[in-house]
Formats: sequence, C-alpha cells, structure tokens
Amino acid sequence: MKQTIVAGEVPSTWSADAIYKKALRYVEKMHASASDSWEHALWSGLCLELLSRAALANISPVLLADAQKWANLAHALGFPPFEAKFAPTSISTASVLDRLKKLLPDFDTELENFCLAHTGRRNEELHSGSLPYDGIKGSEWHGQFYRAAQVLLASMGYELKDFVGADQTKVAEKEIEAAIDAAAKSVLGDVAAHAKVWDAKNTKEQEGLAARAGLWASREVGHRVDCPACKNPALVVGEPIAEPHRTLEGDEITERQEHLPFMFQCVACGLKIQGLSRLSVVGLGDRYIKTQVYDASEYYAPTDPYEGYEDDNNEPY
Repeated sequence: MKQTIVAGEVPSTWSADAIYKKALRYVEKMHASASDSWEHALWSGLCLELLSRAALANISPVLLADAQKWANLAHALGFPPFEAKFAPTSISTASVLDRLKKLLPDFDTELENFCLAHTGRRNEELHSGSLPYDGIKGSEWHGQFYRAAQVLLASMGYELKDFVGADQTKVAEKEIEAAIDAAAKSVLGDVAAHAKVWDAKNTKEQEGLAARAGLWASREVGHRVDCPACKNPALVVGEPIAEPHRTLEGDEITERQEHLPFMFQCVACGLKIQGLSRLSVVGLGDRYIKTQVYDASEYYAPTDPYEGYEDDNNEPY
C-alpha cells in the first residue's frame, strides 16, 4: 500500500539514542563519587532508570508513551503536537521494567525486582525527608546493578565496556561474579538445611508429605521437577519467553510455549527458591516447554472456554 502520511523523526524526548547518552552522563557522575556514598547510589538509580527507558525505546519509542492520551503516541511516532502547551507523558518506571521483562528473555524477574527496588529508592530520596541511600554499601548492589546494565545494553547492541569503560568493566565483571557466588552459597545452604530437617523426620511422616507433594505437583501450574533437598516431586514456575507454537491434530489444538523459570517450591520439605541465578546453582534454571491441549471448537469460541484438559508442563527443553 502506498504511504501518504509520513511522520517526522522521533523526538529526543523518547529517542533511544538520546536517552542512552543521558544515561552515560549519569553513570559518569556515579563513578566520580565514592563507591559507598549516597551520591554514588543515587546517581546509579537515576542511571538505571534511564538505561531501562533507552532499552525499551530501542524496541519502539511508542512503548514509552502513556497511551491514556493518544497525543503521546503520536508524539512518540514523530508527529508534531496537536494542542497548545503539549507536554508528553510517559509510563512509570515499574511499567517500563514490566514490559522489558516480557520483551527481553534475559531480563528476568530477579533483575526486575532489583531494578524496582533500586530505582524506587530514588523516589523516596527526592520526594521525602528520609535518606534511603545512606548506609547502603556498594557491595550490596553493585553486582546486580552491573548485571542489569549488561542485559539492557546487550539488547541495544552495546557491551558493558561501551558504557563504563574497559577498566571499570573489569571490576564490574568481578562484582557480577561475586553476586552470583553469594547467591550460590546462600541457596546451597538452604538446600542443605532443608535436607537435614527432612532426614530427621520419621518414615511415616515422610511418606505422608511425599504423597501430598506428588498430588500437589500434579495439579498446580508449573513444571514438575525433583526437589534438590528431599527428592520429592516439586514445581518450578516460569514466564513465557517466546510466542506459543500451535498445532492442530484432529479436533485438538496443542499449544507449546517456551518458559524461563523464576521460582521453585516444594511442599514436602518446604524449600522455596526465587531468582534464576539461584535456581541455576541447583540445576533448576533450564528452560522448559509448557504444553496445553484444547478442543479446537472451544478454542476458537468467543465465550465459554473449555476447561476439560489438564496442563502438561513436563516436556524438557
């Protein structure tokens, strides 16, 4: 179709390149201050928010626009403002991070939660009398900050060294490894503790809990695995990272969709693990395929969805 209406250039308001360059200014301010100072932490929070918005705008500037007012969408597409004193408004940082989690496979729930907490302190710092960044040591958040930055930068075709320089990257990579090691030590300790408590239970109690776990793990929504502590059936729960693939066989539609785990739970021994890095340490971080089967006529029906099929989420990736 011949195009008759052409929008202008994306305004610097939501240009991925412009936002990225602004994030560069902020990360320079961050590294210019002492690593355990509140200024260092504050600049990092501001930098992380901008980097997140740049990554989303790199997919499409329209994703940043507050859709409640259609003029914001037109502005993001490059059209001139249609009203006097127009001031474009964008979505919240929480919404930015939520969209990134759905659009970027490597931006997992663990990173989303860290970014929410770290950027959230910025609001508290600027809009209240409290001092949320005071007393926070850099070692408590540096690893996660640089890991988040690494993922966001990769989605835009950059490397960490492009953002912070070669020398700082060497330090940052060590801090990322330290953060992962800390998570590893923590989760292995949790597994050992739950295994010890499980082994101390008598045979009758273990059998009862194992039966309960087997029943629960067959009914809940998730991917069935063996618990690393008590070896009973348990579940990992993930989020979709690819579009579903559907096949029609007779009167049934089979839908398969790849998922990335973010949480584990065992009702037998009570072990819970959250975060992809911690799950990976105990061998539960693999992607899996969630499979659902529907009746074709009910699948395409506008109302009264069919609920007669159980989920089967146990296909290995």
